[in-house]
Amino acid sequence: MTTHGTNSAEAVPMTTVPSSSGAGTSHQPPHRQLGVTTSEGENAGCVEVLATILSICLMIITLPFSLFFVFKVVAEYERAVIFRMGRLRAGGARGPGVFFVLPCIDEYCKVDLRTVSFDVPPQEVLTKDSVTVSVDAVVYYRISDPLKAVIQVANYSHSTRLLAATTLRNVLGTRNLSELLTEREAISHTMQVSLDEATDPWGVKVERVEIKDVSLPMQLQRAMAAEAEASREARAKVIAAEGEMKASRALKEASDIMSESPAALQLRYLQTLNTISSEKNSTIVFPLPLEILNFFQAKTAQIMDTR
Repeated sequence: MTTHGTNSAEAVPMTTVPSSSGAGTSHQPPHRQLGVTTSEGENAGCVEVLATILSICLMIITLPFSLFFVFKVVAEYERAVIFRMGRLRAGGARGPGVFFVLPCIDEYCKVDLRTVSFDVPPQEVLTKDSVTVSVDAVVYYRISDPLKAVIQVANYSHSTRLLAATTLRNVLGTRNLSELLTEREAISHTMQVSLDEATDPWGVKVERVEIKDVSLPMQLQRAMAAEAEASREARAKVIAAEGEMKASRALKEASDIMSESPAALQLRYLQTLNTISSEKNSTIVFPLPLEILNFFQAKTAQIMDTR
């Protein structure tokens, strides 16, 4: 083994990993696990070494009853973060499956890796155009780094809830009411990115944010409904006026064509009678041409002049 210089040089870093006994490790740098520094085996004192030896002796003496306490099980969706006399153990989070702890000196904390959802309480928000609205949302997150979730923050769930409520007010305060009602997906994406960046040092991954409901004051709802109704009535009047204008143009063109041919008017008259008779009406109204009235008016005027 001593004749292969390159192999022995590559094996040196592996032989310097500190053990739990703490022997000969006072000069080694602390371990780093996914951005988290552990001090296990660093400057281990006599008390820690003695406590470890006594714990092992107690486990051996109380066999087989101690087996019920030294072996722990975590599920597939869980991880266990182990501390030995207050120091984070090397090797990262344990699980899934069975792991070993020493009695009296080891303690562990289970972390659930499944996605968790919670409702953000309704927040009274003043929009950019000075409108007060009440908005609530739902947030989905999961633990991406169990070590950070246990060490970097006291209560990651409570902290994430408070941060979500604050982020919701901050994001909505930069939007107008119209944007809040029509651009929910963009606002949700902005909140998700902001929350994810803020909770990344805690080992929390925010997967999704959805705005559930936007509640407007009753007076504002009535004003918006009146505005929408007035807008619809205005559009209806414009459409009716455009229809009247097109109808009058069509009637003018039809009268011009009929005035050029007297037979066309007679044919139209007969067509109207045919339509009325097909409906089986008991009363038929015959239109009287105005030219006949003009003839009688002229005769009456002549008689009056001769008298």
